[in-house]
Amino acid sequence: MPRFNLTAIAQTNATGYPAPHAAAVRGRWVRRLGPALGLADFGVSHVTLKPGAASSHRHWHEDEDEFIVMLAGQAVLMEEGCRTLMRAGDMAAFPKGEPNGHQLLNESEADCEFLAFGRVPLGDAHYPDIDLHWSAGCYHHKDGSRY
Repeated sequence: MPRFNLTAIAQTNATGYPAPHAAAVRGRWVRRLGPALGLADFGVSHVTLKPGAASSHRHWHEDEDEFIVMLAGQAVLMEEGCRTLMRAGDMAAFPKGEPNGHQLLNESEADCEFLAFGRVPLGDAHYPDIDLHWSAGCYHHKDGSRY
């Protein structure tokens, strides 16, 4: 049966971000639905942001399209020089290769929830606001040295 119980899928707030960058996503809770449901061609995650939490640091991918659907609550979509309030039912798309970093920030006093679609990126990810770059499967400083 394709229908599933969301709460039966483990939720985690683990992050691969190196210190000190991990603190921004401490209030991000993720259920990785794709692996749990046997999806192989794309990923989908159910994400809950606690008040004050970020979905990620502002970033963009060279080779991964991303798509989000807000389910509940509200968050601010941060892009280069732009803030957009996102509410339940709102959607946003981030085509690969567009150098416009994005992130969601929960500036409200209640949890927000969204679905994030994409796949595991194979290429570089850029973080324009901080000293962080994803390349060759790991995080680096912008000078190329590894974390």
